[in-house]
Amino acid sequence: MVTPVQGDLAVTRDAFRALMGSHPSGVAVVATADARGTAYGFTCTALCSLSLDPPQLLVCAADNGSTLPVLTVRGAFTVNLLHSAGRRAAEAFAGPAAERFSTVPWRPGPVTGLPVLPQDAHATAECRVTRLIPADDHTIVIGEVLHTEMHTSATDATPLLYGMRRYATWPV
Repeated sequence: MVTPVQGDLAVTRDAFRALMGSHPSGVAVVATADARGTAYGFTCTALCSLSLDPPQLLVCAADNGSTLPVLTVRGAFTVNLLHSAGRRAAEAFAGPAAERFSTVPWRPGPVTGLPVLPQDAHATAECRVTRLIPADDHTIVIGEVLHTEMHTSATDATPLLYGMRRYATWPV
C-alpha cells in the first residue's frame, strides 16, 4: 500500500527551478512561421525523442510565449539542435521576440519551409504537429519527424548543453 504524500510541504518555484537547473540538457531552437511568413521561435531544453515508428519527438512550449499560438495554427515546426558555437542563437531566442530572427542566420527548410539554423545547429528536424497536450503553464507538443538534416558545416561541432545556469559543451 502506498502512503499518500502530504501537501503541506509545497515546493517553491525557485526550489523547482534550482532542481531542474542542476540537470544539464541539450539546447535547441524550436521555430515556426505564420501564414505571412513571419518567423517565431524559442530556446528549448525540454525536448526528447518519443517513438521510432513513426519517428516522433516532443517539445514543451510555454503557454504565455509568442511561438505556441503560431505553431498550433501552422501545425508544423523545426527543431534545431545547437552546437557549441550556437550559444548566440540560444541567447537570442531566449531574449526579446523582436530580436530573434534578425540576429541569427536562417533559411527555409526543404520540406516545411520553416526556419532552419544551419550555422548554429549541428542537426535539424522538420516536424508535423500530431498532438498538443495542455500541461499547466506549458503545452506538450508532439511532432512527427518528416525530415532530418545534419549540417555539414557543423560536423565537428559538439552539442551545446545548458545546466546550473551556464552553457557548456559535450566533452570530446
